[in-house]
Amino acid sequence: ADGATPPYTVVGQARTITQLQCYSNKLTALDVTGCPALTTLFCFSNQLTALDVSKNTALTRLECGNNPLGTLDVSKNTALSGLNCYGNQLTALDVSKNTALTGLTCFYNQLGLLDVSKNTALTSLNCGFNPLGTLDVSKNTAQTTLNCYDNQLTALDDSKNTALTRLECGNNQLASLDVSKNTALRSLDCSSNPLTALNVTNNTALTSLNCSYNQLTALNVTNNTALTTLSCGSNLLGTLDLSANTALVNLSCQGNLLSTLDVTLHTALATLNCGGNQLTALDLSAHPELRFLNCGGNQLTDLNLSNNPALDSVWCFANQLTALDVTHNPALKRLRVQSNQLDAAALDALFNTLPTGGSGKKVYIRNNPRSGGSAGTGTAGCDRSIAEGRGWEVNDTITTSQNN
Repeated sequence: ADGATPPYTVVGQARTITQLQCYSNKLTALDVTGCPALTTLFCFSNQLTALDVSKNTALTRLECGNNPLGTLDVSKNTALSGLNCYGNQLTALDVSKNTALTGLTCFYNQLGLLDVSKNTALTSLNCGFNPLGTLDVSKNTAQTTLNCYDNQLTALDDSKNTALTRLECGNNQLASLDVSKNTALRSLDCSSNPLTALNVTNNTALTSLNCSYNQLTALNVTNNTALTTLSCGSNLLGTLDLSANTALVNLSCQGNLLSTLDVTLHTALATLNCGGNQLTALDLSAHPELRFLNCGGNQLTDLNLSNNPALDSVWCFANQLTALDVTHNPALKRLRVQSNQLDAAALDALFNTLPTGGSGKKVYIRNNPRSGGSAGTGTAGCDRSIAEGRGWEVNDTITTSQNN
């Protein structure tokens, strides 16, 4: 079918064909009206502007995503159990006749309404990235996965969906969210909403929680002992008790109001983002697996990285460091020490501890020291050839990229 001249019509043994896969081509048209026995049709990632499946009443699985379809009529496909029509230009989708559906994926469309009240067998629904203002899932009690990320929802009642194990409702307009009945939840993403409170005390099965970019002033995760990933950044948290969450591997609590952070019990930590708080101290002595650290934008005067041999990236910019030693960090490739109190001698001493070998390594040194009569003279006066001689690129320009 690759490069075929439209319309691409299935011929030959068409009437007995049960499966057709013509995905990832350049088809602008596809005629399957002569294939009444089709049960599976994969035509995603083409250039189809229309698709007539009204004669394919035996279809159980249809994947037509990533096309420019403006309409899709599946009213005759009552046997459908799986429908994937993501990434089209659908403004409406009627699935009221598809009562056998167990999986529906329709994200990245232009759906203003979606009625799934007749789809009581649904176990998985992904309707993210649409302009949905409401979503009623009260009849979908078998549902285990719900993704309604990036819509315009102001409310979401999931109290009847007690089988849910994964819920993604981030980037909506939810002022409240009650997950007390969803005791099977293992993953919850409610980030980027105007939530002022979140109660997850009943969700003891949670392994992943993302509630970043809300307006939370408190967060109780003492009952969530299975958590391995916690993202609660960009809230209004003044304290964060993680004493019960010793399984944590990834922690992001940046952009809060934390003056202390105790992670000494979290020996499995691989990533830690606690930047943009009010921390004056950070004990990382128990973290041999730590690979990424962002503690920038705090009030640290000292940072001991001697027990973190796996570190790949360290962002400790905008603190009050007068010295830094990375002798014990042989895997280091990115180091951001901008806007600290490092004079020329301190920067030279730091350069002398940089690991050698490899390529593509960068150290950012702009605006050292960052205040006082000698502001910036460390950056200007240091001997960057020391770092360059060890295979590092020295950068003293302003950058907003987190990957440079």
